[in-house]
Amino acid sequence: MANTREIQNRIKSIKDTMKITRAMYMMSSMKLRKARQKLENTEPYFYGLQEEISNILLHFPDMEHLYFDNRTDDRKERVKRKGYIVVTGDKGMAGAYNHNIIKEAQNLVDKNRPDRLFVVGELGRSFFRSQGYNLDEDFCFSTNNPSIHRARVMTEYIVDLYKREEIDEVYVIFTRMINSMKAEVEIQQLLPLKTHQFIKQELVEHAQMGEGNFDKEAADRADDWFLIYPSPKRVLEKLVYNYVTGFLYGVLIEGSASEESARMTAMQSATDNAQEMLKALSVEYNRVRQAAITQEITEVIGGAKALKKKKQVR
Repeated sequence: MANTREIQNRIKSIKDTMKITRAMYMMSSMKLRKARQKLENTEPYFYGLQEEISNILLHFPDMEHLYFDNRTDDRKERVKRKGYIVVTGDKGMAGAYNHNIIKEAQNLVDKNRPDRLFVVGELGRSFFRSQGYNLDEDFCFSTNNPSIHRARVMTEYIVDLYKREEIDEVYVIFTRMINSMKAEVEIQQLLPLKTHQFIKQELVEHAQMGEGNFDKEAADRADDWFLIYPSPKRVLEKLVYNYVTGFLYGVLIEGSASEESARMTAMQSATDNAQEMLKALSVEYNRVRQAAITQEITEVIGGAKALKKKKQVR
């Protein structure tokens, strides 16, 4: 059984650890609120971009474009050269957050064998590098404090590879936070964009606005007055570039928010466990101290009896 000094040292160590876990919980809580506020502030702009893209595609459904799946070049016919963007964290102590995203990404990569693997986050890069995967070392970004500038740099790099036909399809693997207690790993195609999804969304919005009997032929005839300068393709290219930037920015925010939420849960759990350990150690400390006091009293009584017997013998 440990003595009182050892138990006191353990109690002090646990209390120091609790200070750290509580501080990390507060920091993660602050970062989570900041990330969600960033996303809320930028959502109207990127939703507006998405609406404009949908509107253009609805009026020009037969228009072929490099960034959409309705292109007719030979890239649609040949074997796809795929690229995967995996969004992980830079730090640990976030529960199963990094484990879940890395496990899902590893299964997908092993199954599809992509031509290019882009990993965001130091933990993910370290894992895939240690396992012998061929990473794109020029694509080195952090998930800490995501910014729109970082998303634009990422977009420029990915779109440049796509335009130079080094990759034909780009997928993003990230974690989306459902609520404060639940997050799910998602896989979404980034490029090429799916034309029918934008057109379908536009029709749904018309229906929600009370235009349930939306006349597609009338919309086509309306192209006579639907003027886009300098051209629909040029305008769409700019819109798609900003849309991809917004998508990657949202992915970074979602990943950061999911990581901080998972870290908050882990730190709260660690604090609760530390409190339980403190209760158990307090009980053990009182028991050991009481045993020591009892032992001292017994020794005093034994010594007194021995002295008394000694006097009686004399």
